[in-house]
This record gives sequence, structure tokens and C-alpha cells, in this order.
Amino acid sequence: MIDITPDPVFVRILGFPIYWYGLAYAVGLAAVYIVVVREARFRGLDETLIGTGMIVIAAAALIGGRLYHVIDQWQLYAPHPITAILPLAVQPDGSYTFAGFTGLGVPGGIIAGTVAGWLVVRRYHQSFFRWADVVAPGLFVMQAIGRWGNFFNQELYGPPTALPWGIKIDCAHRIPDFPCSQFPLDTTHFHPLFLYESVSGLVGALVLIWLARRWSARLVAGDLLLIFFVWYGLTRFALESLRHDNWTFFGVPTAQIVTLVFVVAGLVGLWYRHGSGRPAETAADLLPEPALGGSPDDDEDAFWADDDPEEDVAQDLEEDELEEDEDDLGDDRSNDAGGRPSS
Repeated sequence: MIDITPDPVFVRILGFPIYWYGLAYAVGLAAVYIVVVREARFRGLDETLIGTGMIVIAAAALIGGRLYHVIDQWQLYAPHPITAILPLAVQPDGSYTFAGFTGLGVPGGIIAGTVAGWLVVRRYHQSFFRWADVVAPGLFVMQAIGRWGNFFNQELYGPPTALPWGIKIDCAHRIPDFPCSQFPLDTTHFHPLFLYESVSGLVGALVLIWLARRWSARLVAGDLLLIFFVWYGLTRFALESLRHDNWTFFGVPTAQIVTLVFVVAGLVGLWYRHGSGRPAETAADLLPEPALGGSPDDDEDAFWADDDPEEDVAQDLEEDELEEDEDDLGDDRSNDAGGRPSS
């Protein structure tokens, strides 16, 4: 059992709190940038567009995610609606204090981010489906890292469990269904739903990267994003059945309705793009030609390498030319020593 009940504040600088939640998302965005740049390079796309694109998409995802969360948990914000817009909390005397944003709804972020991504690639006259394959593993990476912010906020947990990875939730962070009077703090542990989503995200990212490098001849551009929709949708649909504080629509968790739409849209998209709507080119046809006869194994090694593979190739060529020049110079000196002109 995990008996840690963490402090949501990572550090205070001059009295200003830096929250683990925000730090988790910052680290997640940095990791997403690394993965997306390498995926764009693997596909021969212009990686210089990623910086601006990520700013726009991240901002849209934050707005969409926040809006979804506020609607989901409106009972928390109804008495003081300003706290839904600004990072404020209400103190006992009725005044406001800085608290940071601690709630984002992933489905809302995915919808808003996808729309923003479509607008960005349209602005730069790029292929949406090719860039969708670049971004898809990054979405899983963001989920895998960002969900740990929920651990430090002691949120996104399920019912009590006796499983060895159950987590402790202190009384102040309990939802009304699990009061400490009925579920003692020292003996009650809960399903870590955030951990289940995090592990799902990590595995999903690795699977998409593997598919891109081993099955690209059987895929078409955009398949990875559609697979993400199906994967994430099924994961979230299943986990919503364990939540007790979710937003419902006629008794059905709204997140299950939304993620079911994700699943259906992903499956229909895969069916159509591998049927009557199949593009003429596969994902493999759109990949750049391997440099100097590189193999899929070379591409895989290049993905995990720290250096730019194109720079490595250029450096290798320079070293080969230098060695040839040295050999030629050695031959010339030998000719001179034998009494023959070196021309």
C-alpha cells in the first residue's frame, strides 16, 4: 500500500507557491516536444513549425480542458464563479488567495487541441494527417506524465481497494461518498485511477512509435491519431465506471459518452481510410528515403539517439574525405621518396 499523502506545493519562492500539478504538465510538455521533434524528423517534416504549433495547441488544450473541468465540477465553482476563471481560492474570511489551476478535463483538451492543430497545419499548408501521426505519440506522453499531477493533488481516485498499489487519501481530499468516519484514514486505500491512465499512456506511446517504424507499409497517414482516439477512449470509458464524483448526463457519466464518441470516430475513420476512402499512398510511401542505405533498424537507433542523424551522416562523410586526403598525401610522399615526380 502507498501511504504517502503528498503536499501539492513543490516549492515556495518568496511566498509564491509552485505546484506539483503545474510542474507535471511543464515536464510533460517538454517531453512531448522532444518526441514530436523526433517524429517530425523521422517523417521528413519541417520541425521548425513545432515551436509555434505547440504554443497554439497547448493554449487551446488548456482552455478546452479547463472548460470541460469547470462544467464537470461546477458545484465547486458555483458559489464563487471567479475561481473558475482565475487561479484563486476562497479563504475562511471570504477573501481570495492565489491557488493555481488544479483542474483540467482531458476530453475537452483533446477536442480543443485537435481543432487548433487542424487550424495550424491549414495555416502552413501542411498535411493534417501526416502531422497527426507526429503528434499522436506525444498525446500519450503528455497523459503519462501529466497525470502524476493528480497524485500530488490527491484526486482522480476510485473506490476503496485492498490491492498492493492502493493509495491513501487524507480526509480533506475525500469526496462525500468516502468520509473518514466510515472509511478510516489509517486503514483505507483507493484505486489510483491517475496511475492507470499514466501507465496506459506510456504503453500507448511506445506502441504507436513501434507501429510507425515496423508497420508503416500497412498504415496510412492519420492512422496513429485514430488509434489514439480508440485507445484513450476505451481506457477512459472503463475507468469512469470506477469514479464516484463524475459529471453525469441522465445518470450516465458524461466522460463515457464523450469517449465513446472518440472510439466510434476512431473506428469509423480507420474503416473508411482502409476501405473506400483509402489514400493512394501508405504511411511508408510518405517517409523520406533512408540516407546511405539506412535500414529500419538504423531509423530506430536514430530515433533514440541524441544527435541529429543528418548531422551524423555529414560528419561521417567529412571524416571519410579527410582519411582519403591523408591516404593520397601518404602515396604522394612515397612517390617522392622513390625518385618519381609527385605531379
